[in-house]
Amino acid sequence: MSEQAARPITTTATTASVPPSSHGSQGQQQGLGTGLVLATLGAIAFSGKAIIVKLAYRYQVDAVTLIMLRMLFALPLFAVMAWWAGRGKPPLTRRDWLGVLGLGVSGYYLASFLDFAGLAYITASLERLILYLNPTLVLFFGWVAYRRRITRGQLLGMAISYAGVLLVFGHEAAIGASWQAAWGALLVFLSAVSYAIYLVASGEFVKRLGSLRLVGLATSVACLLCIAQFLLLRPLDVALNVAPQVIWLSVLNATLCTAVPVLMVMMAIERIGPAMAAQTGMVGPMSTILMGVVILGEPFTAWIAAGTLLVIAGIFVFTRAGR
Repeated sequence: MSEQAARPITTTATTASVPPSSHGSQGQQQGLGTGLVLATLGAIAFSGKAIIVKLAYRYQVDAVTLIMLRMLFALPLFAVMAWWAGRGKPPLTRRDWLGVLGLGVSGYYLASFLDFAGLAYITASLERLILYLNPTLVLFFGWVAYRRRITRGQLLGMAISYAGVLLVFGHEAAIGASWQAAWGALLVFLSAVSYAIYLVASGEFVKRLGSLRLVGLATSVACLLCIAQFLLLRPLDVALNVAPQVIWLSVLNATLCTAVPVLMVMMAIERIGPAMAAQTGMVGPMSTILMGVVILGEPFTAWIAAGTLLVIAGIFVFTRAGR
């Protein structure tokens, strides 16, 4: 706190004399509260994506068409985001564009498509738990690429989290078709791997372009790729003949579960920092499971509860050990 801010202010008799430190403390508390609310709502909104995808699959739509519709409606939002964040900034170099292209393919095109495809075979609860392993994959690829040290505490946290996912996977495979559960889990895990590669590789470009501009550009690339993929693999009539419910669900997915939470999490990080925002994101798996039970009618068993607690506990141990 500056010397000027620390100095008490003398007011007239009609106003209360309040030290500025109180105002500063109140401002910090309000910023912390707002940041926590934004991070929590962002995590819940992100988690709703799996629920919307599962609802859309009830109307006989395939993953290629569904992700195209989501990205079609999201493209204008992310294009505006990229333009807004890039105002007054220097234009991108050829190297920047190549980086944006690669990150868009890995972080948003492949990660999104594999996730959508996997959700056709497994529950939303298992999908969210697998994706929640992302920090452990980032650490692993950081060790492979940059030889970053992995502590025993982090290894312990990873072991606990993966045990939780295996517990839920084993339960899901036992009550359904095991090959379908295995295939769906593999697709979603590869989605997490693809996004982890994006996170590891994006560090340099975040510094050069800024996080919001990079997200807007990379996601716009992914949107165009998903639209091109549909045009190559499906006749246009497929998109024109989907159920109206699929259209509305895709609009909801593109806005409430894609663009809005990106902005919420960015604003939360500005107020409370990435570490606390990540910790708040632990509500994600719980909200997905709750919405899966209430909206989709998915079962909630002691196995799922135990697996979820293990995953969250493992990520908590993992992040604490990494400090």
